Amino acid sequence: MFNQKAVYGELKVLLKETQPQDRSREPETPSWAEEFVDRGDSIEIPKLNISAPLIFPSGNQKNDFLEALKRGVIHFPDSVLPGQNGVTIILGHSAPANWPEINYDWVFSNISRLIPGDEIFVFFNHRQYVYKVGEGMILERSAGIPSPWLSNGKPTLILISCWPPGKDYKRYGVVATINGI
Repeated sequence: MFNQKAVYGELKVLLKETQPQDRSREPETPSWAEEFVDRGDSIEIPKLNISAPLIFPSGNQKNDFLEALKRGVIHFPDSVLPGQNGVTIILGHSAPANWPEINYDWVFSNISRLIPGDEIFVFFNHRQYVYKVGEGMILERSAGIPSPWLSNGKPTLILISCWPPGKDYKRYGVVATINGI
């Protein structure tokens, strides 16, 4: 299963130096955001037939993450909000093949199937952001996120889950940028 405490410790240190400090929940609408959409905060990955609520945990404790992951995918608290310039990190569970689709335990099980150019839609504050996948890779737990993913100067989305699916040995990460810019 997903070890939120380990991921949180790894990511918090990396993000502290690379993110803008303004984390207000009401960012200005950037030019790449679509006009108002009647959709709640969520993520959609058409290629993988994924649609899940985007949850913002109320705290940084292990139980906060565990409870939030039962209800969807979670926005990593120390990353920028979707659509903002900087890095948005979304965490989700993975599960072995044929795992029942309950409590979103399975939601990121197949993110390794994403290839460059695939689209990821993030809905936040009634705006739609379209990200295009750049690459995906297996990450060592202690190595963290590749620095080019954190410092490319573009609005960036990183999806992270445990690897292999259902195990907490390594991580699988996917990086995408707004409209592939």
